[in-house]
Amino acid sequence: MANVTMTINGKQVSGEVESRTLLVEFLRDQQRLTGTHVGCDTSQCGACVVHVNGDSAKSCTMLAVQADGADVTTIEGLANGDDLHPMQAAFRENHGLQCGFCTPGMIMSAIDLVKNNADPSETEIREWLEGNICRCTGYHNIVKSIKAGAEAMRG
Repeated sequence: MANVTMTINGKQVSGEVESRTLLVEFLRDQQRLTGTHVGCDTSQCGACVVHVNGDSAKSCTMLAVQADGADVTTIEGLANGDDLHPMQAAFRENHGLQCGFCTPGMIMSAIDLVKNNADPSETEIREWLEGNICRCTGYHNIVKSIKAGAEAMRG
């Protein structure tokens, strides 16, 4: 067993994990942060995307021990009380979700995209989301949501 300590959504947490425990398991099972979803366990669907030290990462292929000492942000850490993050609000306002299973990973990925490219084109958004799968939509409203979220994040 290994002890891990990290900051999750601004709060320092510690826990004991087996060396093979995935970050997504640590978040969901030990920290009860169930907004990060497990869809495939093979890094294909993107439902498990979180930010580790400010960059998006698929938590289903990252070990919890690899995040020891890291700053981790999950979908639960985006809103400021009742005030949604601009990207969350854009997804709500532009119908960027249907069943909602992929939405946390889409939002986390989109925020990382906009951090690196403040005004992405539709093509750039679609290319960035290549590792995020939505089985419900044709991505039109997801792309529309990300464009609106990027605009709102620019202020």
